[in-house]
Parts: sequence; C-alpha cells; structure tokens
Amino acid sequence: MNATPNAAKPAWPVPPEGGWTADDLDRLPNLPAHTQLIDASLVFPCPHSVFHERAMSFFARHLDSAAPPELDALCRFTVGIDRQNRPEPDVAVLRSDALGSHEQTRVPATAVVLVVEVVGPDSVSRDRETKPLKYARAEIPHYWRVENEDRRAAVHSFELEPTTGAYTSTRIHRERMKTVVPFPVDLDLTRIKPHLDKEQ
Repeated sequence: MNATPNAAKPAWPVPPEGGWTADDLDRLPNLPAHTQLIDASLVFPCPHSVFHERAMSFFARHLDSAAPPELDALCRFTVGIDRQNRPEPDVAVLRSDALGSHEQTRVPATAVVLVVEVVGPDSVSRDRETKPLKYARAEIPHYWRVENEDRRAAVHSFELEPTTGAYTSTRIHRERMKTVVPFPVDLDLTRIKPHLDKEQ
C-alpha cells in the first residue's frame, strides 16, 4: 500500500488570507529560529556553510569594534520594513537608541545604516535581487553582499542613490576592504577562511 493511514500530517503553518504579517513572527508557535518574512511569506532557514558562519562572525565582530559609540552591530536580527516584510540580515549595523529592551525581537529599518548579507546556495536570488530592492525601498543607506569566490570573500558594496532611491555599486573588494562609509573600516578579507586544513 502507498498510503499509511496513521501517518502524522506535517504541521505546516497555514497562512491567513493576505499572507502573514510582521507581527506574526512573534506569535506563531514552533517556528524555526531565524524564520524571515518576505512578501508576506515565511522563509525558513537552511543550514549554513563554514564559510557563511565565518564571514558573518567576521563582519559582526569587526564592524561592532569599528563602529562609533552610537551604533551597534547585530547578527541575524530582524529588521521591520513593513507589514509584509521582516527580513533578517546576516549582520545589521543600527543606531543604539533603537534597542530598547532585552526582549526586543526587531528594529525598524529607519534605525539601520548598513546591512550585510552572506550569499549561500539557498539565498542567491534573495541576496542579489529581492532583499536589495527592499532594503533600498526602506532607505537603508548601505548594503554589502559577501560572495564566496573559490573560498575567498568578495564584498560587493552598494550605496543608496538618493535621487533614484536605488542602490548603486561602489566597488568589489577582494583581499582588503577599506572604506569610510558608513564609518571608517580597514578589513583583511583574507582572514575569512574555513581553516579546515593547514594549507588554508
């Protein structure tokens, strides 16, 4: 027999008419950690590669260290863009005054000055196409996209062009990333590596 009468039915959340809202992420039971809301749809997380984890940790650590006192860098913390979109960038640099309590689960996009996304196999179109459009629409001034080029990090940096409301590419950084916006940083990108053997 092909059917199993007593097989458990998957407990997938069924969206209401019009889709999920940003507030639903805080109310829905048993959601996987780091679930995002994109266009009123839930986006569940996939396992991260070693490169992804090292790149995310690298940028969070160095950006938090270099940021002026009025800014904080957070890993995988959701950003409220609108009712239908609550993405979770790998790293977000935001105004410290936007953090009001230890129980807070999101920050408004208006408080964010930079988002960093590390591209993974499951997030290519989101990180290259979908999210940049939404971050730009939310007027987040800076967007960095980190690509894995044969186990080496390449950072594509973008800045919001105020007259068009779209991101414009400023540079592709390899080996070293030196910039003064949104604050001065000088990053040795060669340090983002898996360390899986002595040759790396």
